Amino acid sequence: MLEEIYKPLWVSIIGNVLLAFIKLIAGFLYSSIALISDGVHSLSDVVTSVIGYLGIKISSKPPDRSHPFGHSRFEPLVAFLIGEALIIVAYEIGRDAVGRMLRGEVIEVNSVMLAVTILSILVKEAMFRYSVHVGRKLNSQIIIADAYHHRSDALSSVAVLFGLGTQKLGFQYGDALAGFIVALFLVKVSFDIILENVGYLTGQAPPFEVCEEIKRRALSVPNVLGVHDLRAHYVGSKLHVELHIEVPPELTLKEAHDISEEVRERIEEIEDVDRAFVHVDIKGVTE
Repeated sequence: MLEEIYKPLWVSIIGNVLLAFIKLIAGFLYSSIALISDGVHSLSDVVTSVIGYLGIKISSKPPDRSHPFGHSRFEPLVAFLIGEALIIVAYEIGRDAVGRMLRGEVIEVNSVMLAVTILSILVKEAMFRYSVHVGRKLNSQIIIADAYHHRSDALSSVAVLFGLGTQKLGFQYGDALAGFIVALFLVKVSFDIILENVGYLTGQAPPFEVCEEIKRRALSVPNVLGVHDLRAHYVGSKLHVELHIEVPPELTLKEAHDISEEVRERIEEIEDVDRAFVHVDIKGVTE
């Protein structure tokens, strides 16, 4: 399964590197801020794919003496720093695009520029469909998230195609305007990365629905009479869960222990959960 899960990420990394290289070469060759910004957007997708690859690698790395709860926090830390860098890149692109419009700088759009943009749209849409298919087949949120980055890049290339097309038809600011729009795409991508990973780094609680699923799974175990003091927080991109269960007073210590182990196993089957810590309380005796 691991081999299959890596395939769409490698396709993403190689495909985006090639597309970014083609866009940037064409952009610098013909002074197109739109193609340059779209090339940077493709490079941002390379980064997210690499993060996804490292995320899978890191999550499979066992805890050690220096990191007794694993290494999962490294993934959101790197992602957060990358999100910060993307904001700077988006600012520089947006500033250059606005500067070109204010200075009235005009470029000549040619068929090579249009062909590169159309190629980008077609390739990114194909990569999106392939990654979504594999992600849903393997139920991998990392692969599915990576797929939607392909769709985002395809949409930014549509904006570039529109800008270059309008400029070829006579609107002199088409290229600069398209570059500014792609810069806004980059700002959105960077803020999404930052906000998501701040939550992971600061121990944010999971959504209400996840907590309810944890309670449901605990209560589905025979002889679990109640659940209380449920606490869950992200350690990296995975959850650590702590909860108390109530069991009947007539059970032996071994029976109560076996119940707690079954509750732990059922909770750890939830995709987002890394570890569950279950405390046993005797109904009507302990709290």
